[in-house]
Amino acid sequence: MKTEQFIKLLTEEVVSYKSFLETVDNEWIIKGFIDVDKKIYTITDDTKVLSKIIELLLIPKLDLFAKRNGLKMATSSKQNYYPDLTFFDTEGHLFAVDFKSSYYEGDYINGLTLGSYWGYFRERAQKKNTDYPYNSFSSHCVIGVLYKRVQNTNQSKTVYGIDELNSIRSVIENFMFFVQPKWKIASDSPGSGNTRNIGSIVDIKELINGQGPFSELGEDVFDDYWTGYFNKADAQKAGIGTPKYHDLQSYKEFLKAQADKLEKLK
Repeated sequence: MKTEQFIKLLTEEVVSYKSFLETVDNEWIIKGFIDVDKKIYTITDDTKVLSKIIELLLIPKLDLFAKRNGLKMATSSKQNYYPDLTFFDTEGHLFAVDFKSSYYEGDYINGLTLGSYWGYFRERAQKKNTDYPYNSFSSHCVIGVLYKRVQNTNQSKTVYGIDELNSIRSVIENFMFFVQPKWKIASDSPGSGNTRNIGSIVDIKELINGQGPFSELGEDVFDDYWTGYFNKADAQKAGIGTPKYHDLQSYKEFLKAQADKLEKLK
């Protein structure tokens, strides 16, 4: 199966999940956790908790999607391994898929982190926190799940009975979904402060359509940019001094300087 066909099929599947995750009033179907005494404990809008629950809800549906399309699906063998899901076709192609979720306000999201630009991303022929080497995959895609947060639900201190289920306000609502190759929605800045993660673009329309700054430059430029990217601390440890570049403009200037040096050597 070609990458384009896989992404097309996965996109058609994922956008249908809105009706699965939402009530008729556009609220999230999850209200909280229930114990053996049928008491319901509500949840907060903590992004890590929400993303994990969404992932658990979608994995069985994605496994059915794989079977319907002659694919096999496997989850990562360890919690911190890349990717979240691996799809295999009958021809031996592997497709990496990561779940990424964030809340949005207006036309913009809070931001996504698209995985490390260190480790497995640079040492692509090795298994480094991965079940398969990075370069074994035909594509590296993101299932994006975006949602609105509901303000001031004030329910966290209340324990509900099962007969009160309909009175519980969901903490998130109005889902949006997209599927895109990681490189098409990447920004030229890291995500999550000082961590070694690739940041995403934040405009919702651009995310859905895969219109990040590398989308016209190509995946090879994305790979070269991020495999050579250093933050200040890593540049000092590597003996570089200051990073060679910090955004696409300084990256272009760096490449021009290298080209000028090569020209002098001719």
